[in-house]
Amino acid sequence: MKKSIGILSPGVALGMAGFAMSSKFFLMALAIFFSVAQVVIEANSWWSLGMNNPVQMSEVYIIGAQPLCSQLAGLSQGQKKLCHLYQDHMQYIGEGAKTGIKECQYQFRHRRWNCSTVDNTSVFGRVMQIGSRETAFTYAVSAAGVVNAMSRACREGELSTCGCSRAARPKDLPRDWLWGGCGDNIDYGYRFAKEFVDARERERIHAKGSYESARILMNLHNNEAGRRTVYNLADVACKCHGVSGSCSLKTCWLQLADFRKVGDALKEKYDSAAAMRLNSRGKLVQVNSRFNSPTTQDLVYIDPSPDYCVRNESTGSLGTQGRLCNKTSEGMDGCELMCCGRGYDQFKTVQTERCHCKFHWCCYVKCKKCTEIVDQFVCK
Repeated sequence: MKKSIGILSPGVALGMAGFAMSSKFFLMALAIFFSVAQVVIEANSWWSLGMNNPVQMSEVYIIGAQPLCSQLAGLSQGQKKLCHLYQDHMQYIGEGAKTGIKECQYQFRHRRWNCSTVDNTSVFGRVMQIGSRETAFTYAVSAAGVVNAMSRACREGELSTCGCSRAARPKDLPRDWLWGGCGDNIDYGYRFAKEFVDARERERIHAKGSYESARILMNLHNNEAGRRTVYNLADVACKCHGVSGSCSLKTCWLQLADFRKVGDALKEKYDSAAAMRLNSRGKLVQVNSRFNSPTTQDLVYIDPSPDYCVRNESTGSLGTQGRLCNKTSEGMDGCELMCCGRGYDQFKTVQTERCHCKFHWCCYVKCKKCTEIVDQFVCK
């Protein structure tokens, strides 16, 4: 008995081959799509809440309107869950992000990288994909901004789940001074900021020892450094009571430091940030073991900073062409350093300022407007 051997007709064979090839191309296209999607997903950030977004629009609370959390770009799954549970908190998350962004831009206004934002939900662009000391500062100052905004919102009665600070009376406070008032609730602000800001990092899973796992550890460390800076700089504020300002009695409470003080402290940490690497156990350790290990309040980074002198699409550097510089300064804002040796152009501009101001009784100040022509210098 002979076995029958099936032979495909040429048309069927070609059809099968075509199907196999199309399937192969389909799978390749699918792989490319998911890799691109992953980049897009990772580029999104909750920092976008500090830019123009629905969180500050009253219409999102109207009954029947599209739910608030579904309109907010850049949130991870864990952050969306927190958004659903604490919708009244989201406005202050956005305010905290905005505070952090503004402070970053102030602190780096005279640097080659000046914390510029881009017009998408990544906020700072591709430069944040590099684990540099600039990235470390950005994570720290934005986390600090959230602690600041949430703590103040509690004190002002804006949130349903917290109120004034319940911090214990300082031991060194004089006995006859009252401990009370309504202080900034830094404990609550710290806890909620930790839960929300760290959620994205904690839900990402990468192989132990990979670059991605090192970035997660770096981001978590710098988030914590930012939060602790706000916590540690908070201080006691007091108000006098008594007849004719005699200050016979004082009421004291816990108060946040001015955020500029937080920014200054973090900028100092940026200047002394520690270079780190992953060890065989998947932990971050210092590259140079001769230095003291960084504390939880220090900033850490794992990559060298990119070249911020020239525009580079792959690193996200915007370059310094067109930036104003100070011709007489020898610092980072000086034309020699800011322009990276490329030289600069000089032009004249007219500036108008208020001048010759006088106080008039009662009660206003009247000023004149003065104009002057000044020289300005711009990097080539």
